[in-house]
Amino acid sequence: MAAVRPMIAITGIGTALPPYHMDQADTARRIVDALSSNPDSARWARRIFKQCGVESRYTCEPELLQEASACRYMPQEDRSKVPSTAERMAVYKRESVPLALSAARAALADAKMAAEQITHLITVSCTGQFLPGIDAALVQELGLMPSVMRIPLTFIGCAAGMKAICLSKQLVSGDRNASVLIVCVELCTLHIQPTGDREALFGASFFGDGASACVIGVASSQHQHVYQLGDDRSVLLPGCADEMIWEVGNDGFDLYLSPNIPRLIGDHVPAEVARLGGDEPPELWAIHPGGKGIVEALQSKYGLRDEQVAPSLGVLRDIGNVSSATILFVMKKMREQLQEQGTERASGLALAFGPGLTAEMIKITYVASSVPSKRRTENAHYVS
Repeated sequence: MAAVRPMIAITGIGTALPPYHMDQADTARRIVDALSSNPDSARWARRIFKQCGVESRYTCEPELLQEASACRYMPQEDRSKVPSTAERMAVYKRESVPLALSAARAALADAKMAAEQITHLITVSCTGQFLPGIDAALVQELGLMPSVMRIPLTFIGCAAGMKAICLSKQLVSGDRNASVLIVCVELCTLHIQPTGDREALFGASFFGDGASACVIGVASSQHQHVYQLGDDRSVLLPGCADEMIWEVGNDGFDLYLSPNIPRLIGDHVPAEVARLGGDEPPELWAIHPGGKGIVEALQSKYGLRDEQVAPSLGVLRDIGNVSSATILFVMKKMREQLQEQGTERASGLALAFGPGLTAEMIKITYVASSVPSKRRTENAHYVS
């Protein structure tokens, strides 16, 4: 009888949201009010806020809930009042650590893992920077070992959460005693721009704040409802370098998202999924909702049922795009859906996209119980 290989899996997931809720209709109204002197921009704002698939988001900045005349982040003629990048980074430094701690503690509890058992810490963010960074704060506040291997992934964009998952799987493959804690925190709303430019309004329409975390290691008998991790793939899509741009400006970070992104992903990604391998079409699709159009492009390309993309669109609807943190929100929501359905085992794919254009993807298998049945033991088909 063949021996069962250790199951490398996401054994715990945690998420956290800041306290301030942004209703999409109300946010659109206030931005339109700020654009009253620019009818073309106001019409564009109404349209994009209504069509982007977001109903609510969360922010760490209470000023963003104020009326247009009192909010320095809203479009305005007097640019002297606009928060500088330095001021926004001060808010990021103050607000990012508590949010990251909340998500990390939830992930450790979900994985039934003590902080001192963590051997590697990967911190992920593209919406702010300071030193000593979030990684150092987490070591101290969580009680991680001072010698924990710290790996910050900074300024990589929306795909970085998935990049961290793939990297963690590779780390545990090389050392089965490793336990990796990934913590992603993004405060995207701090970079809402005070302008009526279409690119800025598009970004302002669907990005939100939040944090997510997960623990990756070899699953044991104490773990249930895990995601077993299989082969992964990272690729730069050809000819797409200028389609998604994220640069540091004087008034926060400036984002450009090309309207061609959904089409380009639909054109290029199927070949990359095929290169990752697999004879059967995946059942599970954990798609990072970088925008409603991205999810819809893949749904159309693969003929996916609404149920298969419901976790991605549900996260986009309820909290918006939280950049790198979003993929774990999606996987958590998908896990809840599978538990409600009483699913024992289902295989699929998790994937995310970022500047480059970068596509990051990994095979996943949801397993309700990490203790294999006798039949599974005999077949011994776990992925190493």
